Amino acid sequence: MKKLVNKVNDKITEKAVMVQTLLRSQRGEGFVDTAIKILMSVVIGGLVLGGLYALFGETVLPTLKQRIQDMFNYGG
Repeated sequence: MKKLVNKVNDKITEKAVMVQTLLRSQRGEGFVDTAIKILMSVVIGGLVLGGLYALFGETVLPTLKQRIQDMFNYGG
């Protein structure tokens, strides 16, 4: 019985030391770093999508529309 109690006590002590080590560790990313990365991704993605929308809306689509109309204009 004493062996079992000692074994359980050793496991509890081992887990307690592991938890203390994890709580004291200084490595890893913080929540602020992750939030800033996500915010930067959203802003840069929005700028890229806005630029593509402006490019297609003002440059590509009117030219494409005119080419299609010229292609099917048999009268002239």
